[in-house]
Amino acid sequence: MSEIQSNESVLSEALDLKDLQIADIGSGAGEMVRYMTSQGAHVTGLECGDLQLEKARSFPAEGDEVYLQGVGQQQPFDDDSFDVVTFFNSLHHVPLEHMAGALAEAMRVVKPAGTVYVGEPIASGRGFELNAPIDDETSVRTAAYDAIRNAATHGLKQVREIFYDTVYHYENFAAFKDRMIRIDPERRAPFEAIEDDLRSAFERLGIADGDGIRFDQPMRVNVLQKV
Repeated sequence: MSEIQSNESVLSEALDLKDLQIADIGSGAGEMVRYMTSQGAHVTGLECGDLQLEKARSFPAEGDEVYLQGVGQQQPFDDDSFDVVTFFNSLHHVPLEHMAGALAEAMRVVKPAGTVYVGEPIASGRGFELNAPIDDETSVRTAAYDAIRNAATHGLKQVREIFYDTVYHYENFAAFKDRMIRIDPERRAPFEAIEDDLRSAFERLGIADGDGIRFDQPMRVNVLQKV
């Protein structure tokens, strides 16, 4: 494995976040919204899942961040509203038929010469192996990359592509189960049907360290610019 980098450190190396107006599409439980706010950005998180929004809003505010309910392919923002639009582990969750539309919407709401920053997990690594029995995302991650590579169709040009390895931590198996189901409540039944096997995989693939149980995840970032 190459040197481990956090999603936050890669983002901060690529962009000076201070004072930027940012829309985070598919903001989940708000981890990156809170980080970007802590670095001086003014961030709006857009999330479609009720449980994820509830979790995001349960944390103390870092600043003036806000969370709205909505989907990437129909963003409730005016044209040219943001300096940056981000997707963190979220573009591949957009329905296949709407991935290109989500990028077109990002182009619409970002300012001229603004940035669309797309961070996507690659279909490999211990984290992917752990998740695959419940939701093998190989095909949707490939489709998301295809949409990114066709982004010029929507007025976006690529200025940089970054590959790195990161890690995710869970306190325990229960925390892993909670996150998986919170992201998509429809996973509950298939998860519980093979829960013993998933617990065994969690124990086999996870590595205990000072932050909990860690799983590696190769990542790719595509930095796009509105033209």
